Amino acid sequence: MFPSNSFDPSEDQVLQIPLGDRWRICHRLQELMIPCSCHTDGSLRVQVNNLLEVILIRSTVKQFLASRHELVEWLERCWDS
Repeated sequence: MFPSNSFDPSEDQVLQIPLGDRWRICHRLQELMIPCSCHTDGSLRVQVNNLLEVILIRSTVKQFLASRHELVEWLERCWDS
């Protein structure tokens, strides 16, 4: 999701999100008070300031992009822990 070996919290991170999901993910991140924007070049840019925001971003992206089967397995693993 984030560029490997180049995470810098002072810079916006560019997420590779399918076009059809980008606006919905951006809207949800804005609801979570995480600054982000969709650009005309097709990118979703997210400002990441701390580890909690990384977790929220990952969870949001997973919610929109994972299959139902993957989400069910993830939930079952959480219950087993």
